Amino acid sequence: MSPTSPARRLRLGLPRRVFSQVLLMQVTIAAGVAVLATGLFLAPLSKQLDQEAMRRALAIAQTTAQDPQIAEGVQRTAPAPDGPVQREAERIRHATHAEYIVVMDTRGVRWSHPTAAEIGHRVSTDPTQALAGNQVMGIDKGTLGRSARGKVPLYDAGHRIVGAVSVGIAYDSVRARLISAIPGLFAYAGGALAVGALAAWLISRRVQRQTRDLAFSDISALLAEREAMLHGIREGVVALDRDGRVRLLNDEARRLLGIGDEAVGRSPDEALGGGRTTDVLAGRVTGTDLLTVRGQRVLVANRMPTDDGGAVATLRDRTELEQLGRELDSTRGLIDALRAQDHEHANRMHTLLGLLELEMYDDAVEFVGEVVGDHRVTAEQVTEKIHDPLLAALLVGKATVAAERGVALWVSERTWLPDRLIDPRGLVTVVGNLVDNALDAVAGTLHARVEVELRTEGRTAVLRVRDTGPGIPENQRELVFTDGWSTKKPPAHGKRGIGLSLVRRLAERQGGSATVGTANGGGAEFAVVLPEALTEPLEEALTEATPAQALAGAEPVPAPAGAEEEAR
Repeated sequence: MSPTSPARRLRLGLPRRVFSQVLLMQVTIAAGVAVLATGLFLAPLSKQLDQEAMRRALAIAQTTAQDPQIAEGVQRTAPAPDGPVQREAERIRHATHAEYIVVMDTRGVRWSHPTAAEIGHRVSTDPTQALAGNQVMGIDKGTLGRSARGKVPLYDAGHRIVGAVSVGIAYDSVRARLISAIPGLFAYAGGALAVGALAAWLISRRVQRQTRDLAFSDISALLAEREAMLHGIREGVVALDRDGRVRLLNDEARRLLGIGDEAVGRSPDEALGGGRTTDVLAGRVTGTDLLTVRGQRVLVANRMPTDDGGAVATLRDRTELEQLGRELDSTRGLIDALRAQDHEHANRMHTLLGLLELEMYDDAVEFVGEVVGDHRVTAEQVTEKIHDPLLAALLVGKATVAAERGVALWVSERTWLPDRLIDPRGLVTVVGNLVDNALDAVAGTLHARVEVELRTEGRTAVLRVRDTGPGIPENQRELVFTDGWSTKKPPAHGKRGIGLSLVRRLAERQGGSATVGTANGGGAEFAVVLPEALTEPLEEALTEATPAQALAGAEPVPAPAGAEEEAR
C-alpha cells in the first residue's frame, strides 16, 4: 500500500484554517468547562443531601423523644408488638415517612421497630453514645439496609436517661433525589454549552474575516515574508497606528531618520522633533513625492492611510540623486561657458593669425600676454583672499559661469579665509547653493551683480552673499528655508526647494544660523554664521599681516576677455 499523502494526513488531523481551529478549540474548552462545572456542582450536592437527610432523621428522633408516652411506656410496660410504645412510634413513622423509628431501653433492647419480630431484641448498631446523653448523626447500615440515622437519648420526667430513640431515613430516597437532580443539571450545562458554542462560532467568523480565511501556516509564512521584505528593501517604511504613534520601523527608515527602536510607541513629534519630515509623517502636509530634509539627507516621502485609521509612510533617499542633479546643472553651465570660450578662443586665434600674417609680431606678443594675464588675474585675486583650495576653485568656476550669464561675480575686499577649515566640503555646499540661487535671481537683469563676502571672526566663519535681484518679501523670508518651497520652475532632473534648506541644516548642525535680509542695493542678502568652523591658528599665523582686511569696498573679479561681448 502506498504511504498516506500529506493532504490525507491533514484531513485526519487538525483543520488547517484559523477559523476551524479557533472554533474547535473554543467548543472543546466550553464543553470541558461545562463538564467540570457539572461535576463540581454534583460533588457538594451529594454531601448536602446526606446532611439534609441526617438532620431530618435527628429532628424526628428529637420530636419522638419529647413524647411523654414513649418514656412512660419504656418504664411501665414490657416490649411488645402491640404495646403503647410500638403504636406511638409507628404513628410518628407513618406521619413523617421515616424508614424506621426504634425506641430502646438502657440495655439496647428494642421497644419499637417496623418489623414486629425485631421487638425485644438488641439493636444492631452501637447505642453507647446516645445512652451517654449525646446526639448522633450518620450514615450507617442496619437490619433494614443503609440509611441516614439520627439518635438521641430518651429522658423521663425526672430528666433521667431511660433509653434512646433512633430514626432512619432510607438512603435510597436520598440517592433518588440526587439522580433526579442530574437531568436538570445537564440541561443547564447543555444550554450553557450551546450558548458558548454559538459565541465561539461568532468569534470564529470574525477571526475568519480578519484573517482572510488563511491557515496558521500561511499567516506564519506571510509574517516571515513581511519581515524579509521590510528589512530587505532599500526604502524606509514607517507604520503609524490610529493614534498617530509609530508602531513599526524597518532598518532603512532607522538609517534615514537617524532614530532607533526607542521611537516605537511615540508620536513623530516626540521621536523626530519639529520639521517638515515630522509634518509629512504626521499627515499635516499632504501630497505625493514630498521632498524633505533630515540631517544631511534629502528624502522623498509618501504617506498612505490604512483601513484601521493608521498610516504607512515610505521614504526614499534622494541625496545622491540631488547631488548628481546639481552637478548636472553645474556641468551644463560649464559646457555653455566652454562653448562660449571655444567661440572666443577661435576669435582670438583668428586675431593672432592676422597679426602674424601682417608681421605685427610685437602686437601679437602683447595680445597673447593680455589674454593669458586676464585668466591669471582672475584666479590670483580669488586665491589671495581665500586660501582653501576647494572654495577658491569653486569661486573661480562660478566666476566663469557668471560671466557667461552676463553677471558680475564680485569677491569683497573684506574677504579673508585661511586654510584652516574643519569641514571645507560643508562650506563648499553652503557657498555653492547661495551663489547659484543669487545667479538665478539676477540673470537677465540690468547691471546684474553678485557679491561674496567670506571672513572669519576667531574660529567663526561668516558668509554673506548679496545680489541685485528683486529681493525676497519679508513674509517669505522663513519660507525660503522650508523643504520643497521654491518660486522657480523645477529642473528636468527633479524638484527645487532643497538648496536653502540644506544651507540652514548645515549651519544649525554646527550651532550656527542662516538668515536672509535686504542688501544695500535692494536685492537679497543671505548671511550664514558657522561657529567653530576653523581650527586653532598657529602662533606664527597670528603675527602675519592681512592687508586685504584693511581695505574697504569691493572690486569685481575680472571675467575672461571677450566674455562680456559674447554674453551680449
